[in-house]
Amino acid sequence: MPRKIVILSPAHPLRGGIASSSERLAQEFQQQGHQVQLVSFSLQYPDFLFPGKTQYTDDPAPAGLKIETKLNSINPFNWIQTGLYLRKLGVDLIIVRYWLPFMGPSLGTACRIAKGNGHTKVIALADNIIPHEARIGDKQFTQYFCNSVDAFLVMSRAVGEDAKRFAPQKPVAYSPHPIYDNYGALASRAKALSHLKLDANYRYLLFFGFIRDYKGLDILLEAMVNKAVKDLPIKLIIAGEYYGKADKYDTIIEQHQLEDKIISHNTFISSEEVKYYFAAADLVAQPYRTATQSGISQLAYHFEKPMIVTNVGGLPEIVEDGKVGYVVDVDKDAVANAILDFFNNNRLEAMTKGVQENKELFSWDKIVEVFEGLYSSTTEMN
Repeated sequence: MPRKIVILSPAHPLRGGIASSSERLAQEFQQQGHQVQLVSFSLQYPDFLFPGKTQYTDDPAPAGLKIETKLNSINPFNWIQTGLYLRKLGVDLIIVRYWLPFMGPSLGTACRIAKGNGHTKVIALADNIIPHEARIGDKQFTQYFCNSVDAFLVMSRAVGEDAKRFAPQKPVAYSPHPIYDNYGALASRAKALSHLKLDANYRYLLFFGFIRDYKGLDILLEAMVNKAVKDLPIKLIIAGEYYGKADKYDTIIEQHQLEDKIISHNTFISSEEVKYYFAAADLVAQPYRTATQSGISQLAYHFEKPMIVTNVGGLPEIVEDGKVGYVVDVDKDAVANAILDFFNNNRLEAMTKGVQENKELFSWDKIVEVFEGLYSSTTEMN
């Protein structure tokens, strides 16, 4: 049955994985016959919460989507206005992205008011419940938000357990993060190497995305110090903007003379450029200290690249150890051993085949099906 749906989430011209995946989710709902619009932020982060250079993208707006810029995360009067706007729309379902407790008051207030029409249901699409980097007020803001929704869809089981602690009486359903298939077709290795001006005599390891402490780039660099790894004809591409100081990473590189082994593109990578980095890479590394799920894994699936991930959060749910890559301890030696096994034993062909087989598990129609089931359960509760 076609429904009217609002996705309350960052969206174009805001940049980043949450915006991109919410836009792709809207497209999937539309393809299945639903009427969808995105309601985004007029102000997402105040400057003190955003360590990057800009919150906005130069990429063109996604075709065929209606995006309204409404919510100001720090203006309570605006929260009320946005809530009244949503209440008046009278849609069947609001899907609200939740990834940071700071957003709890604005999103929670808007959702409470929207539900005042007695018709609209609210399902949280929760990237995180407990944040990677804790701040004062996290618990209170998250509790306020959780009380405002009717159900939760989580993309890792660890987040599901967190949701149950904050709202034990509300339905929680799990569906893994779908593949990021909106970054263009696969490019050839030759074309990618030419585009990025990389030497075809080397093989490449890729660390991709915003660089934050919890993502463990320092662990990966320390793994590159391993003599056996250093002797391999490989280089590490670091592609992404620093969300914090680069000093500690630069120190590791300088102290261990890794300059010739590292290629740094420390800037935000535009949507059009993403495919070249993944096409050039043989192996994608995510040495995270903490995690829920990761959009980088789903980019790797789309571009059919094996992965190294650490055994934290929902990453082992996504990466089948030994088939599509490696699940290792949060430890430089464990990461180094995975790199050595991959390149010394020529695992590329077999693991690429494994990725191709497993990518079918992460389709967008499956997450829409889970939303449909959750929506039905919330209407049956009344």
